[in-house]
Amino acid sequence: MSALDGAVVAVAGAAGPAGRATLLRLAEAGATVVASDADPARLAEAVDAARYAHGGATVIGDTVDLLDLDATRAWATRTEKEFGRIDGLVHLVGGWRGSKSFAETDLADWDLLEKLLIRTVQHTSLAFEEGLRRSDRGRYLLISAAGASKPTAGNAAYSASKAAAEAWTLALADAFRKAGGEDGPRAAAAILVVKALVHDAMRAERPNAKFAGFTDVKELAEAIAGVWEKPAGEVNGNRLWLTEKP
Repeated sequence: MSALDGAVVAVAGAAGPAGRATLLRLAEAGATVVASDADPARLAEAVDAARYAHGGATVIGDTVDLLDLDATRAWATRTEKEFGRIDGLVHLVGGWRGSKSFAETDLADWDLLEKLLIRTVQHTSLAFEEGLRRSDRGRYLLISAAGASKPTAGNAAYSASKAAAEAWTLALADAFRKAGGEDGPRAAAAILVVKALVHDAMRAERPNAKFAGFTDVKELAEAIAGVWEKPAGEVNGNRLWLTEKP
């Protein structure tokens, strides 16, 4: 049996290529998957694809405004009430803005990225923390970028946003550590770090591109599922690198 068999996992930002791959992998592992995204039509397509690929799997879509803390808390409460437990939150909400140089940085990019990459992490972590602590296999997983550890001149807003999201996630990990006491954490918060993501459509559009150091979304989904195979104490508070460290 998979460590995810019978688990209930929420996926935030589920309609993109990484989200679709993650829904498929979690459903394949036997999890009940509750997906959310800001785009209802794309979310419905992603949910239907996962259901179709794994007949009998419970995969549902829930359109949630993750910039609204009350709405996010209601999503967490609703999910746990309906399914009796909550064992994971996978944070895939993304976004990117950059500039040609540091001097050309547009602070409007920061305003957008602060909402997408930081505020949604704050809201989902605050909303799901108690439920994950109640689980015997709770996991909060943030997908981050290597640029958070080594920012480049044109990526100041993006890298700073990712670094802040990582720090927030590590604070959640410390809360899980303290809640576990001498026995160690029962739940875990961890960061999966990629350089960038690639998927089949990107390869089809650029057949000669090498995408060096990129992580395929299927590989990311496999790594996400694999976190449940490890003890909470082994992954809590750690960055799990899926690309070479900068």
